[in-house]
Amino acid sequence: MNRYLFSSYIKAASHHFSKYLVCSVVLLWLTGCAAPIGVTKITPEESYQIATENPLSHSGKLNNDTKGVLHRFNLLELYNLDPRQAILSLHQAALKDDRRDLLFSLAEISYAYGETLSANTEEGSTTQAQDVFLQSAVYAYLYLLGEGKQPLPSPYDNRFREACELYNRALDQGFKQINSDKLLLEGGVRPLTSGSLSISLLTKGLGWKLNDFEAFYPSDAYDVYGFTVRNRNPGLGLPIIGVNYKTSEAPNGGALPITAFLRVTGNLRDLQEGRGSAKLEIYSAYDDSEVLVNGQKVPLQTDTTAPLAYRLNDPALWKVGLKNFLDGTHDENQMLFVQPYQPGRIPVVLVHGTISSPVAWAEMVNTLRSDPELRKRYQFWFYEYNSNAPIVRSGAILRETLTKMVERFDPLHKDPAMSQMVVIGHSQGGLLTNLTAVDSGDRFWRVISDQSFEALDVDPMMKSNMSSVLFFKALPFVKRVIYISTPHRGSFLTKDWVRNLTRLVMTSPLDLVKNGRQKLAQMTGKLKLPPGLLDKLPTSLDGMTPGSPMMKVLVETPLAAGVSANSIVAVLPGDAIKTGNDGVVEYSSAHIDDVESELIVRTGHSAQGHPLTIEEVRRILLKHLQQH
Repeated sequence: MNRYLFSSYIKAASHHFSKYLVCSVVLLWLTGCAAPIGVTKITPEESYQIATENPLSHSGKLNNDTKGVLHRFNLLELYNLDPRQAILSLHQAALKDDRRDLLFSLAEISYAYGETLSANTEEGSTTQAQDVFLQSAVYAYLYLLGEGKQPLPSPYDNRFREACELYNRALDQGFKQINSDKLLLEGGVRPLTSGSLSISLLTKGLGWKLNDFEAFYPSDAYDVYGFTVRNRNPGLGLPIIGVNYKTSEAPNGGALPITAFLRVTGNLRDLQEGRGSAKLEIYSAYDDSEVLVNGQKVPLQTDTTAPLAYRLNDPALWKVGLKNFLDGTHDENQMLFVQPYQPGRIPVVLVHGTISSPVAWAEMVNTLRSDPELRKRYQFWFYEYNSNAPIVRSGAILRETLTKMVERFDPLHKDPAMSQMVVIGHSQGGLLTNLTAVDSGDRFWRVISDQSFEALDVDPMMKSNMSSVLFFKALPFVKRVIYISTPHRGSFLTKDWVRNLTRLVMTSPLDLVKNGRQKLAQMTGKLKLPPGLLDKLPTSLDGMTPGSPMMKVLVETPLAAGVSANSIVAVLPGDAIKTGNDGVVEYSSAHIDDVESELIVRTGHSAQGHPLTIEEVRRILLKHLQQH
């Protein structure tokens, strides 16, 4: 267009048209006549981000459907200027308009407004934000489960899942303590943006008193590392880490998976007029996976991994295996609990291997506890011991510890679950596990002496100690044992040079060292000890030497009647099974005939964390439930 003609046109137009038209013409000319409405090519990732944009993924951003509802009532501009007034206006509209999408939009803009208030440093903003978040949870609940003329939302609607997350995360923010990461689970009357809500606290589904807990933390406030999978079941409710005090039922404290569910009674008008009420229901994730609302089963959202990771986030736990092996420290009762004892749940006792610790079982327990049936029917106990002590002695302490635990938790023997105990052992722990389920008679004594034990003339204390490690009966409450990478006939790594090198850097358990050599000297001529042990105290590695008479006796001793056994054997990939090994134990040593099942897993010695091992243990535990 000629500049002179264009200038003349503008001058003429100014006499006949408004300034708005002049600007529109200029804009159209400058943009080369581009259409005001159109499309732009984007990637699939960008498309998904746009479609799912909301306050949870992008702070301050609203879902496109919420924008549509605000636009419907001419509230978009007001929302940008005064979010609180926009919430009040839309709330008033929802009192007359029973379309369910208004409730969703109210939940979303309330959550976004709560975020704005949380970022405000002015006095009172945090408290106000908590009430706004609580209002968001109430709106989300009414959208998802509230009665109305319209049907409940479809699970195929993106707003359905977002409303679940708004509800769950708004509960977190709505019940958080001021200036703290902790949650404050309590009832009372709470002010809302529109009206008020009377909340009562129900803890019947928890199974413990609130006073048993030191603190409550929202699980979603923590990232989890170290586990392959974070096990979360989708649903409604706030997943919580409940940190226990140390009690008789929780000797080591604990961190429990809990879910808080806010059940709302009434509708918007009830809330407006102060008649609305709610119950804050606290559930143990070990027991409950769903609740009933208006005849409808609603799954509870749970997180079983975060509490376990929280409990195991202790560097001392990860060092204890090597520390105990080298310096021989010893605790009398070495059972680590990550959950308080509960009657009705079958104990699964996990016994680690050489130079290891209870944390070696973390991956397995994390996966097993994700199964609702196992979580409800079993409780997991971690046994810790000095893996440098002679195997028969460690086995004696394990039997003693388990007996004490049973007497402590079930002294009247009223809990049938306690008498169905499962013991699982990895490597050396499998040998200790075996010692809980066999009757030895005098088999072990005959290995080291031709004399009658009753006629043995030695220090009475020493004789008593020898009796506890050489003569024993199967524990009556152990009904199943599971061996994992267990050297029933010894390990080819426990050769003389390995044992002698280990002796240079390790200390025998303190109570063995005390007068140990003098006591061995008393037995000279009375025991058939190998020459290498006449002036040295034996260790666990001595006991696991291939060809060891003790190992031969143990593998040939049958399980007691009524005890079932399963075996999981690791063999390195590429090795022939019958001649192969896992890097520490040969198949020929790990294989035994007297078992209910044997599974070969193609992996190294630390097979207890392998997914196929864990899946096999899951199968066995489910079968154990069917049999008992």
